[in-house]
Amino acid sequence: MYDAASYRLRRRLTVPNIRGCSDMAACEHWRCVYIADPVADCIHRLGARGAATQWPVNDKPQDLSVNGMHSLLVTCRDARKIKEFSSCGKLLRELRLPGDVTEPHHAVQLTSGQFVVCHGFRHNAVNRVCKISEDGRRAVQSHGGQRGSASGQYDGPVHLAVDDNEFVFVADYYNRRVTLLSPTLGYIRQVTGSEDLKWCPLRLYLDARTRRLYVADNECKDGDLTAGRLSSLVSSSR
Repeated sequence: MYDAASYRLRRRLTVPNIRGCSDMAACEHWRCVYIADPVADCIHRLGARGAATQWPVNDKPQDLSVNGMHSLLVTCRDARKIKEFSSCGKLLRELRLPGDVTEPHHAVQLTSGQFVVCHGFRHNAVNRVCKISEDGRRAVQSHGGQRGSASGQYDGPVHLAVDDNEFVFVADYYNRRVTLLSPTLGYIRQVTGSEDLKWCPLRLYLDARTRRLYVADNECKDGDLTAGRLSSLVSSSR
């Protein structure tokens, strides 16, 4: 844990029995942090004072987000599902995503109940960001398509951040940039590009109060993450 103003290390929390980590999400309401463990197929929950619990997902968890009801959303890439859990680990519902949503990475629920989902990677022909209906059955809007490097394309859209006005920030891994989309998933601009990042953006976090976007900038060699750093910038949807 680091101080958001000075970036000084404040404390370390121990996660018992953790075997892997693909993503984390914090919940201010329940004062806890969730960690996705794709090796043990479970979620670890750490309270503000370090109390730890865990529960099974019964699928491999990929990425996490917290919705407006303070529930945890778990994207299961291989199963092509979104699973919603209470803060104590009770499964509330699970949604199977449409067949054309291949390899979903991250899902964020909007105030309308719909979901924004990024999907596809280098070995997939289609890489895009979709808005999915509340029941998970159909894509109602999308941005992207054929994998590429043009402004309307992606090469590994791996993580999202959504602001209070539902503008969408997209971490585009292999293109080494963060793209900003409108609430209807229209292209606005590149927030940051390869000239600003040392490696590739893997995770995003938007602090709505300070309007600061944090970008996890990682180096990958032969499939392994070998180095990383945290970058931050003042975000704007204008």
